[in-house]
Amino acid sequence: VPKESSFQSRIAKGCTMGFHGVPAEERLHWRSFLVKLGADNLKGVKNEELLVACHKSVYIVYTVLGDVSIYVVGKEEYDELALSEVIFVITSAVKDVCGKPPSERLFLDKYGRICLCLDEIVWKGYLENTEKDRIKRLVRLKPPTEF
Repeated sequence: VPKESSFQSRIAKGCTMGFHGVPAEERLHWRSFLVKLGADNLKGVKNEELLVACHKSVYIVYTVLGDVSIYVVGKEEYDELALSEVIFVITSAVKDVCGKPPSERLFLDKYGRICLCLDEIVWKGYLENTEKDRIKRLVRLKPPTEF
């Protein structure tokens, strides 16, 4: 497994909660698998160019946006087509929050607001919202203490 940058490590650890429904003993396997998948395939990929993989009957759609790699994982009704829609909404939200494809620094600076957007898009492992304006409105309604 390629060595993670400190940025990748901080984000991956911060997003462990994103492994909804995955038993704790399998999370390390998935995290390692996704890091290796990205290291093997994301070099030279254009911003928002989608890549698709399947592992253990699970679909993975992933891309790069600025300095950030984004992975969306699902199974059953969340096939590669559904995940492509989800990743489009996520990349749009990140670009809206950051104003452009983010550098590591910008992503970390906006991390709180990005997490709020992700919570509105996907909730407890289920697709919740895909409408850009609705997501913006719901995030604005959150009290500042939740950042």
